[in-house]
Amino acid sequence: MTPEDHARAARDLLRAEETGEQIGLLSRRHPEMDLDDAYAVQTAISKAKHAQGRSVIGWKIGLTSKAMQSALGIDIPDSGILFDDMAFAHGATVPAGRFIAPRIEAEIAFVMKSALGGAGVTREEVIAATDYVAPSIEILDTRILRKDPESGQPRRIVDTISDNAANAGVVLGPQRHAIDAFDLRWVGAITTLNGTVEETGLGAGVLNDPVESVVWLARRMALYGQSIAPGQIILSGSFIRPVECPPGSVIAADFGAFGDVSISFD
Repeated sequence: MTPEDHARAARDLLRAEETGEQIGLLSRRHPEMDLDDAYAVQTAISKAKHAQGRSVIGWKIGLTSKAMQSALGIDIPDSGILFDDMAFAHGATVPAGRFIAPRIEAEIAFVMKSALGGAGVTREEVIAATDYVAPSIEILDTRILRKDPESGQPRRIVDTISDNAANAGVVLGPQRHAIDAFDLRWVGAITTLNGTVEETGLGAGVLNDPVESVVWLARRMALYGQSIAPGQIILSGSFIRPVECPPGSVIAADFGAFGDVSISFD
């Protein structure tokens, strides 16, 4: 893909976000598309949002579980950018029409107290740079079709990355914990939709340890000249399958002693 192709794809995705009308698969438009192209589209979206007055408040890591990687035929996670207009308060209600086809995932969030970056970032450096960890919900949305209507081809990883890793929102629970207060591999959540249990899971589903997920992110970002800034939120990856959120959905994620977090959809 050329820089012009990246810019056009970014414009199309931003328009889809504004209008609520999904676009076709970029992987069909550009069969030669690779991961570098996909992250270039994501960067073009970020530049456009900065021009609109948006600011970056963090990063999300996706496709960390073996099940989700197998579904897309990949063996690595992906990442996306959290912008300031994506933050929702615990217990808030998302207004009708804000998203196209929202889903949620339960995750452990890291909030950083110092900068983190470089190709050689270590686990110990992630721990030292973390201010606190908290329960969280990620809101997902798709500005790009999940499947091509003509060929039946599903989205590829390059489609998802280009679409900011399907990121749309973040909800932090009120509880804050020192990173060593819990064994994060054993932190889990019971996630309910309108009071009915939909999904359960453990932190170990995220690359065996959510800390390792943040290590992966910092090293991946270094490839593109990026780094994690103090105060930023890092969504370390979901340990449940996405839960669909049609209008009227009330979502609650009970992390036990680790805390809880909820969000509703008009």
